[in-house]
Amino acid sequence: MTTALGIDIGGTGIKGAIVDVDSGELITDRIKLNTPEGGEPEAILATVIELIAKLGSAADGIPVGVCFPAVVRHGKTMSAANVSKKWIGLEAEALFEKGLGRDISFVNDADAAGLAEVRYGAAKGVQGLVMLTTLGTGIGTAMIYDGVLIPNSELGHLEIEGKDAETRAAYSAKERHELSWERWAKRLQKYYVTLEALFSPDLFIVGGGVSKHHEDFLPLLDLSVPIVPAKLRNNAGILGAAALAVKIPGGIA
Repeated sequence: MTTALGIDIGGTGIKGAIVDVDSGELITDRIKLNTPEGGEPEAILATVIELIAKLGSAADGIPVGVCFPAVVRHGKTMSAANVSKKWIGLEAEALFEKGLGRDISFVNDADAAGLAEVRYGAAKGVQGLVMLTTLGTGIGTAMIYDGVLIPNSELGHLEIEGKDAETRAAYSAKERHELSWERWAKRLQKYYVTLEALFSPDLFIVGGGVSKHHEDFLPLLDLSVPIVPAKLRNNAGILGAAALAVKIPGGIA
């Protein structure tokens, strides 16, 4: 059994567990701590250190993967979503390696979730181009081709009809404008048709908290590409971060 520690940093919570990366199973309880108010780098690092301490000796000496809501380029965070702007341009991987006293892998959260769905979830065994979209406050995206992640796609910011796509089609837009499932699905239709035209994927996966209500909106979409709900839900980031830390075949392009 190959194990790794996966940590998923979000705007409101930080989650972590030790993972059997061969099977995609959590082998410890998932621990969740609140993200520090303001989301500044040193405070988040301190919370991650606290989380690891709660896992005890089982976390000693194993690879660590951390996923984070930002574009991550060569270990540097180039953006910041629902956390402090101090993350922008920060050598985040180096900061965490110094704080934790070990090498880590630091990746975008949607990318980690997408890779997890390919290895352990809804896209396991699917060849070609898989596109994960997470519908939440914004739209996170991940692209995986034959099991290899193409990082930092950020396709929630495609301009469609003169609008940033996530301002119209994210789940937050449905809530903000009190849209019915039918009206929101019309917006999703435009978004996914645009992705189809640009990338010709083999499979769409829909994640985010709203995916548990997939029966209310996915059947309303008329696409040429299969579209299915994510399977791993709240554990996807943890699983993907752990798998990337081990650098098992596939990984990042």
